[in-house]
Amino acid sequence: MITSTMPLLTIHHKTEYRYAHPVAFGEHRIMLRPRDGHDLRVLSGSLRIVPEPMLLRWIHDVFGNSVAIATFDERAEQLSISNTVTVEHNPAHEFALTADDPAYFYPFLYDDEEFPDLVQFITPQYGDPNGQLSAWARNFLDAEGPTPTFNILSGMTHGIREAFSYRKRHEHGTQHPLDTLQNRSGTCRDYALFMIEALRRLGIAARFVSGYIFIPGDRAHGYVGGGNTHAWVQVYLPSAGWIEFDPTNGIVGTRDLVPFVAPVAHKHAFDLRTGQCLDDPHVAVPAYDVKVVEGVVLVGHRKVAAA
Repeated sequence: MITSTMPLLTIHHKTEYRYAHPVAFGEHRIMLRPRDGHDLRVLSGSLRIVPEPMLLRWIHDVFGNSVAIATFDERAEQLSISNTVTVEHNPAHEFALTADDPAYFYPFLYDDEEFPDLVQFITPQYGDPNGQLSAWARNFLDAEGPTPTFNILSGMTHGIREAFSYRKRHEHGTQHPLDTLQNRSGTCRDYALFMIEALRRLGIAARFVSGYIFIPGDRAHGYVGGGNTHAWVQVYLPSAGWIEFDPTNGIVGTRDLVPFVAPVAHKHAFDLRTGQCLDDPHVAVPAYDVKVVEGVVLVGHRKVAAA
């Protein structure tokens, strides 16, 4: 039973492609369903695709994410993909380590049984020939003695937000972390990748997360990254597990963040991967409309809510 006290969020995500003439479509892989967990529960959802695909099937990918695969058998001048989902969002209180936690101070050790699974999250993916990324990461370590791990993570999260300039960039992919460091600017996905690479150079397991950010009208906190999908970082700590850090907005924990994909590397994260239009080697530039609002909303003429 859903009571009025439950924190509900409704996410509406529409992606639209327009072409100069009717085209044939390749396979589209759509990843828009939030990840269920103890702090997030999907109550209902609706996926509408125009033109209607010949076949729509759902799979779990290698990372356990839900992926819809659409194949088409008709031509069209427009492709529209609209996804509306209502979730129960119970963000955990901002995490705090105690002196008894094995990761309270840095450096710390990962458990021997967990380490083989964490190697892929600890290994840097980008070059740092002159040690600039490593040097930036070491700025958050105390000069003498061990450093409280929370100070490192919080310092990086807020440091990026305060010292770097956010800018929207519509090109696909992410820029090299060294470019983000040199230019002191980037998008949310650039910030996330930069922080991940910096943490990995300290031997701290980190991974890329895609999802949505809820921007409350009464307490916007200067959030940026709304109106589209958002990206942030998850860090794995012994006894604490995976913890969220959003360097774009200075958020620690899951407050106002709704993840839909948590892959190993940013290159595996996407909300919509299109098979290019089969008549043209170029993919049309999509138009996005993303809204995250409190409560249950209407989709067409029916309410989206749990039964």
